[in-house]
Amino acid sequence: MGTMELTGKVAIITGAAGGIGAALAEALLAAGARVVVSDLDEARLAETAERIGAVAVPGDASSEAVISAMVAAAEEHYGPVDLFFANAGVGDGSGLAATDEQWRTALDVNVLAHVRAARLLVPGWVERGSGWFVSTASAAGLLTQIGSATYSVTKHGAVAFAEWLAVTYGDRGVGVSCLCPMGVDTDMLRGGMTSSGGEGGRVAAAAVTGAGEVLAPRDVADQVLAAVTEGTFLITPHADVREFVRRKAADHDRWIHGMQRYQQHLMGDAR
Repeated sequence: MGTMELTGKVAIITGAAGGIGAALAEALLAAGARVVVSDLDEARLAETAERIGAVAVPGDASSEAVISAMVAAAEEHYGPVDLFFANAGVGDGSGLAATDEQWRTALDVNVLAHVRAARLLVPGWVERGSGWFVSTASAAGLLTQIGSATYSVTKHGAVAFAEWLAVTYGDRGVGVSCLCPMGVDTDMLRGGMTSSGGEGGRVAAAAVTGAGEVLAPRDVADQVLAAVTEGTFLITPHADVREFVRRKAADHDRWIHGMQRYQQHLMGDAR
């Protein structure tokens, strides 16, 4: 896997009305890239796109038709797509009580949206010998997410798919990076996990904010672009994440017992 110079490149970013996605768009534009942004929140997306000077394609990031529309808009305005940032995500505080519909939504947005975008773009990148796929996963995809089964499982899936893409296509001109942060100051952290998850949502949010510093979206975006230009796969803006992963791998049982104790502590605080 090589590196990519961003000047003049064409990028698509999902989940870009705010948070990490909007910060990525701003950082890419500052680096000289040309950008298409997408989000389910059409009004907020339009405001963001106008403010930063990007082309907006509203819609569901997991929809094949919307993904195709993003690519068509990028090609119409700028040319072939060079980078795709699969950044849209959903999270809640559901455990075993999560409905099949909640599971389908999480799987669609957090995993299958990545698969569908890669299916459309990667063959062309292989033919051209150049392209970059960036998956916004989570530290939950390397560890777990206390309080949310749907988020933990689907973010593991996002990491696994990014790894598979890198292994399968990394020596054929396709770069892959996987972003795995802990707390970032976004709508999801501030309210997304708590809005539908009750106590589970509050515990999930507390688990993230209590584990380390909550970073600004632009700080994370700058690290993502540095990883792309340097050819780095795993992006962990919170340095502690790699140490947590090391401890998990070294003694899985001890790690689980430690997480159980942390959960008990958080649940006590949430009451």
